[in-house]
Amino acid sequence: MQKQKNIQLAVIGVLAFAVLFMSIGFAAYSQVLNINGMAKIGTKQWSVHFNPESYQLGEGSVEEDFKTITDNSIEYGITLKKPGDYYLFQIDSVNDGAYDAILDSINMSELSAEQSEYVTYTVTYDDYEVSSSEDDLRIGLPNETGVNRKVMMVRVDYNELDPTQSVPEEPIELNLSASLNFSQAEK
Repeated sequence: MQKQKNIQLAVIGVLAFAVLFMSIGFAAYSQVLNINGMAKIGTKQWSVHFNPESYQLGEGSVEEDFKTITDNSIEYGITLKKPGDYYLFQIDSVNDGAYDAILDSINMSELSAEQSEYVTYTVTYDDYEVSSSEDDLRIGLPNETGVNRKVMMVRVDYNELDPTQSVPEEPIELNLSASLNFSQAEK
């Protein structure tokens, strides 16, 4: 019985040694390759806006009584005291979103015949001058490095009068507006 037990122990020892030897041999011939990565997908972003820091008052322009500039709007108040006075400013419109943009139209407030006699109101966008509502401008504002801004200028003039005209007897108050309508450019 002792002999059988010794044989069993010897067989178990040999098998254990064989399993250990095979696992070491297998480990010597196996290799694990790992690939780890992280990806972040940005959201679709539409970002066409004014750059308030680019605002510049034109040379010779009257100062504003007030002005408020945000990313999406500009409000101002001015007083033109005499013929020849004007208000002029420029500001950049910027596209720093994920899509190219097109300026489809500029909708401006219209001046009455009496107002037009004394005042001229123009908006210039990318060297294109608009003096009333314009449709189908199709001026691109692509989102490309170095090409993602366009200069917009607004000018309000108190017209020079000829000798037969007189200045208005009462102050004329004007509510002037301009809306720039952008849409996504087709690729």
